[in-house]
Amino acid sequence: MNKYIFEGKNLEDATNKALEELNTTKNNIIVKVIEEKQGILKKIVKIEVIEINDIINYLKETIKEITKLMNITKVNLEVRRREDNINITIFSNQNPVLIGKSGKTIQALQNIIRQIIPNEINEKYKIILDVENYKEKKLHTIEKIAKKVAKEVADSKIEAKLESMNSYERRAVHNVLANNKYVYTESFGVEPNRYVIIKPKED
Repeated sequence: MNKYIFEGKNLEDATNKALEELNTTKNNIIVKVIEEKQGILKKIVKIEVIEINDIINYLKETIKEITKLMNITKVNLEVRRREDNINITIFSNQNPVLIGKSGKTIQALQNIIRQIIPNEINEKYKIILDVENYKEKKLHTIEKIAKKVAKEVADSKIEAKLESMNSYERRAVHNVLANNKYVYTESFGVEPNRYVIIKPKED
């Protein structure tokens, strides 16, 4: 992964030099200040710059190396940048192996990838891995279940506990029921066994 060093009288000046030299825009680079010197006559700011495309290519190579170690040889990757997220969808001839039981394998792979380059990506960027839209389909199912259970809770006035979910899935439940007039949601428990309870609102 290429890292470039630039200096300037301040952060803006150093960044502008990087943008001109690399012929790119701010949205396509990650900047980290590595040194600031205050001299008698002037101040010098030194920055390290990484192009996001380089990080994406590094991620793709790393994922392919890991899947190869899992004896999965036919792998295609689709990468999309959405705001501050880097979304990588894996397509292979062994998707069930990559997904694992209840999505545990793809979640573990995502955790590994996030730990591999913690110092390379600005904190605002988040890497999200999926296998042939498994997570998207699962979230859709979870939202349908949440709405169904919410209706039952609203009718019976008896709270209901959902199965354990990761933070991404729990957030989906909270969001889909956030404006419900008859129920509200709360998370309980300790990771990795946190869960959501849907409760009736008082009249």
